[in-house]
Amino acid sequence: MKEIISNITKDYLNRLIKEGKRIDGRDMLEYRDLEIEPGTIGPAEGSAEIRLGDTHVIVGIKMELGEPYPDTPDKGVLTTSAELIPMASPHYESGPPGKDATELARVVDRGIREGEVVDTKDLCVEEGEKAWVIFIDIHVLDFDGNLMDASGIGAMAALLDATVPASEEEELGDDYELPIEHVVIPTTFTKIKDQILLDSRLEEEKVADARLTVSTNEEGNIVAMQKGLSGVFSYEDTQECIKRSKEIGEELRQKVLDVSEKDKV
Repeated sequence: MKEIISNITKDYLNRLIKEGKRIDGRDMLEYRDLEIEPGTIGPAEGSAEIRLGDTHVIVGIKMELGEPYPDTPDKGVLTTSAELIPMASPHYESGPPGKDATELARVVDRGIREGEVVDTKDLCVEEGEKAWVIFIDIHVLDFDGNLMDASGIGAMAALLDATVPASEEEELGDDYELPIEHVVIPTTFTKIKDQILLDSRLEEEKVADARLTVSTNEEGNIVAMQKGLSGVFSYEDTQECIKRSKEIGEELRQKVLDVSEKDKV
């Protein structure tokens, strides 16, 4: 997202970046404080609340039986949506999802789907006829930059918290934990002039020339990448982002897993 800002603010931010500084004192490739609280939505099959600095996101998981897709008759279905409400930012408007919400949902969905986070074959009840459909709903409560990571981490934490409600169908037996195969973490970089920043705040995103989200799994493999905005990342820039993504991804992944395990004790 790029908004119109005053020339004074833009010049100030550009000057800071040129000097290797950020408005909140962080290093260029330093993450903000991350808080993860799973299980915050009682009626949901799984949920998580994420605070990344002042960005606040809540993700809910709902599941219901439906018909599998014709090209994957032996697999469950996964679908992701995002809601950006006016309360989160003056930039957002009420009504159907806009391009920002659509892009956010697609980036999160791609990381989970291409990373094969969920064993969807285990969600098939009757091949070609009946399978569990997973709905991942992202709600942004407060926006101060880097929705991609906050939402992606929130979705991962919510999936780890989720339980398949099999007991709602008499013939399916007891509820069971959602079968998680991999833990995928997104890390998003922005480029301002010649500087690359990790986990940008809103003011930094407003003057960014390019954005790159790299999603990795626990084996350090890249499962998805998404380029945003009109600027470019050089080959060297991209390699540096990938390297840092693997490092910070491992730290964030361990935090998500630790919180998830603690919540289940």
